[in-house]
Amino acid sequence: MKSSQHEIKQISLFASLIPLICLVLLLAFNVFVFGDDAISGSNQFVLLIGGAVASIVGILNSRTFKSMIEQVGENLKSVSGAILILLLVGSLSASWLISGIVPAMIYYGVLLINPILFLPSAVVISAIISVATGSSWTTSATIGIALIAIGKAMGIPAGIVAGAVISGAYFGDKLSPLSDTTNLAAAMAGSNLFSHIRYMLYTTIPSITITLIVFSVISFSMETKELVSSEYLLLSIQDSFYISPWLFLVPLIVILMIVRKVSPIIALFAGTILGLVMAYFFQSSHLSPSLIDTYKYFMTSIATGVAVNTSEPSLNDLFVSGGMEGMLGTIWLIICAMVFGGVMESIGALSRISSALLSIGSSIFSLFASTLASCLTINLTASDQYLSIVVPGKMFSKAFEEKNLAPENLSRTLEDSGTVTSVLVPWNTCGAYQSGVLGVGVGEFFIYAVFNYVSPFMTLIFAALRIKIKQRI
Repeated sequence: MKSSQHEIKQISLFASLIPLICLVLLLAFNVFVFGDDAISGSNQFVLLIGGAVASIVGILNSRTFKSMIEQVGENLKSVSGAILILLLVGSLSASWLISGIVPAMIYYGVLLINPILFLPSAVVISAIISVATGSSWTTSATIGIALIAIGKAMGIPAGIVAGAVISGAYFGDKLSPLSDTTNLAAAMAGSNLFSHIRYMLYTTIPSITITLIVFSVISFSMETKELVSSEYLLLSIQDSFYISPWLFLVPLIVILMIVRKVSPIIALFAGTILGLVMAYFFQSSHLSPSLIDTYKYFMTSIATGVAVNTSEPSLNDLFVSGGMEGMLGTIWLIICAMVFGGVMESIGALSRISSALLSIGSSIFSLFASTLASCLTINLTASDQYLSIVVPGKMFSKAFEEKNLAPENLSRTLEDSGTVTSVLVPWNTCGAYQSGVLGVGVGEFFIYAVFNYVSPFMTLIFAALRIKIKQRI
């Protein structure tokens, strides 16, 4: 009996923090050594090292290795659906690229540019492209660079334009079903992907509305030069794709399926197939007359990715999709995170840390605030956007469950505080990347990245006023 009581004794807070502290230190060093390349695989192995440290702590506290492996297995099982969705997201992005759907979104988005409302237009265009591609990084590296150049030609400081681009890009990154962070947040919290996206609208729409108002005021208050024509961009897109409003039929069908609460797996699969149908009929001039060759092109694009070159080099990076293979990095990260999280959960470390944080306050607001603070801390210390979602996601999932709060509350908070604030940290991979690509220092665009710092405050306001705090069914 004494042995049994010893085995279930709660682990100390100090012991619980050892694996987490080791993980953060190793990740910080890893980012220092590898820079942006840390996300390509070395961070994943660091998560395994963190899991190994956690298992040693567990064994020293009378936990069995078998129980840890069993919990890791349960964790991996819980994200199997998310992994399948990620693979379908990769196939969908490739399908919508070669069909001309994504280029059409970009084409009509560029047409929105207006000299009087250039800054809010930059937000909208970046948002449209980011929603279409699911990547804030790709958006900034392509149309973002073009918008910076156009803004400079109009006499607008680069920091202001960069803030508009980043605000729109991260709006799309949050809401796009093609975004890896959106899928990751839903997976970590255990919420349905499209339910997560719908629930994010409550805080995201007010945040982007405030952003658009701010940039509209700035636009009206400053004098601009003549707008540089973007006609060359549009012609380059038309040279490579047949652009037609009919291409939007596929996204509308997928959106309708989502609204009708069709399984995301079915909706994404249908969107992929319909995209290929559109590619066959609308982009036939770029396809081989041989059906076998066309089939190979379709399957290769979906599986391993595709790149379409245009006459304008600055657009080429935009018309690239990694296909299903391109999602393997995120899937790899999820698997390794599940190992670390599974071991931490099995030894009781996550519950111990959560209870310590929650002891600061017992209210629902304190839970949301603690989650937000954890995301910011990871962004500042580990310097990685994905880990600011993974670690707090695993740490607070049980706490939200015990408060009878639906997982969408957690996944929304992870995005409102983890995804969007990463770019505001100069030494974070996101901050360093955006600064390097746009040629603007974080200090220059920080105050103008309105959406990125309004979002965390918005989630706190909703929590404080108990607005749209969904209960677990």
